[in-house]
Amino acid sequence: MARTIAILALPGVQLLDVSGPLDVFAQANTESGREAYALRVVACAAGPIRSSSGVRLLPDLIAGRTDERFDTLLVAGAPDAARTRPRDHVLAWLRASAAKSRRFGSVCTGAFALAAAGLLDGRRVTTHWAAAEALAAAYPDTTVEPDALFVRDGKLRTAAGVTAGLDLALALVEEDLGRELAMRVASQLVMFFKRPGGQLQFSRRGQAHPAGRSALQEVQRWVAAHLADDHSVEALAARAGLSPRHFARLFLAEVGITPAAWVELARIDHARELLEAGTAAPKQVAALCGFANADTLRRAFARQLGVTPAEYRRRYGHGRV
Repeated sequence: MARTIAILALPGVQLLDVSGPLDVFAQANTESGREAYALRVVACAAGPIRSSSGVRLLPDLIAGRTDERFDTLLVAGAPDAARTRPRDHVLAWLRASAAKSRRFGSVCTGAFALAAAGLLDGRRVTTHWAAAEALAAAYPDTTVEPDALFVRDGKLRTAAGVTAGLDLALALVEEDLGRELAMRVASQLVMFFKRPGGQLQFSRRGQAHPAGRSALQEVQRWVAAHLADDHSVEALAARAGLSPRHFARLFLAEVGITPAAWVELARIDHARELLEAGTAAPKQVAALCGFANADTLRRAFARQLGVTPAEYRRRYGHGRV
């Protein structure tokens, strides 16, 4: 029998959060030569669903008006999902349907609807990197993994932003129909079978913004302008006119990370800019950003972004590799 895949499309849904996974499952049907999956789009209310792009979707089912049992239930995200709570009858339907489903989960900010329904308490999840802090703050009983493309936790599956929904759908196809068929699906859709790295490599948000009291911000701005210099705690404390111990304790309390971690983030931010420009070799980038050598740069990149500098340059560089 066909496995029924249902995707709840919230009002203002991002179209690719719905169409991307559905196309993966549809291609799995083609590759398997049978209807391995029956696909359903579920709306929160009667009538067409207006997406964030203005395109309207015609739903197959209405939340609260169907008791159909699904193999897999996913909630697609919307740009304002973090600020909009679904109506109570939709949340009640989500709880009941998730309990009856073999698997359930979300794409992008669809995780907020699951959290509002109480389905993420005590669970490990991911969402779009830009919404990860908000999800963790609003639902402290949930462990949010901001760099993951998708996370499995029991019968729960959550995916990061937008195109990560395709990665999640492909992983579900592999679970159900095997690696070989999933690889054929990836080939036909011209997508990675296993995408390297995590989602923070796509983040355009500078991670080393000056923060804290003005004296600390002055030190941080100086570091950003002189990345190749010595930035030990002792050197930074002397610039701030504080003892190393007091400076380190104050920095951690007001900025949220240690001085060494902040310096590394600032250096990686600049290294990304240089690698994207494509005009400097990794050794030069390491020297310009204050890393001891190219190997130190590579380890820091892998730790923070999940990819090597060479891989990052190949994907995002404007110059020649």
